Parts: sequence; structure tokens; C-alpha cells
Amino acid sequence: MKTKAIILAVTLLVAATGSFGQSANKETVSKPDSRIKVNGPVPRFDQTVFEFTDLVQGIPGTASFVLTNDGNEPLIIASATASCGCTNLNYSKEPILPGKSATISVTYNAAAVGNFTKSVTVRMNAGDQPVVLQIKGKVVPKS
Repeated sequence: MKTKAIILAVTLLVAATGSFGQSANKETVSKPDSRIKVNGPVPRFDQTVFEFTDLVQGIPGTASFVLTNDGNEPLIIASATASCGCTNLNYSKEPILPGKSATISVTYNAAAVGNFTKSVTVRMNAGDQPVVLQIKGKVVPKS
């Protein structure tokens, strides 16, 4: 009788542990509840990589990255730094209000023929980690 009770208890324990593990696993994969409000600014870029079609040497190309504040406090771009002097940046120095968007424009001078990959590091008042944007493409010689 004791043996049957122990086996039954172990079986129930294993079954309970197994179902707990499954429900915990489902919870981590599910989407966050959209009704939950996040305090602070929440940045969202429309894209983080922009690929140019072929650029003609000497004719600059401009990429645009749209940054939206999905949070409930103003989002501030503290700095945006290009990886080289061949890239010029233009971005809003004004706070981006909740629900609003701003554009970061990245212009590549296309001086050298060949493939290129350049980055822009954007630091904001949302989190400790910067966001890295990239532009890629190929510069072809003038015809």
C-alpha cells in the first residue's frame, strides 16, 4: 500500500512539474499584453539597415530612418555619430513626444568606387545601449 501511495505521489509530482514547465514556456513565448503601459520613452525604428541601389561616383545618396516614440515620455536623441567622415547626419535635436516620429537622414558622399557599409551609432535617453543603424551599397564609376 505504501509503495502504491509513493508511486502515485511521484507520478502526480512529475505531472505537475511537467505542466508547470509547459505553461511557463508558453508564457515566455507569448506576446506582451498591449494594455500594459511602459513608463519612459520607447524607441522604434522603421528599419536599422538601408541598402542603396548602385550609387554613381560623386553623387551622394541619402537614407532615411524613421524613429517613433512608442513610450509615454519624451524621447531625446542624445547623440548620433557616423563611423566615418564620408557620412553626414541630420536629425532632430528636439524631444520626440509620445506617439510622434522623427527622421534621421544619413547622406553618403559616394566618393570612392566599390562596396561600402557604414554605421551610425544613436544614443538616446531610453536604455543604456545605443542603436546602430547601417547603410550599405555599391558605388559605380561615372559612365
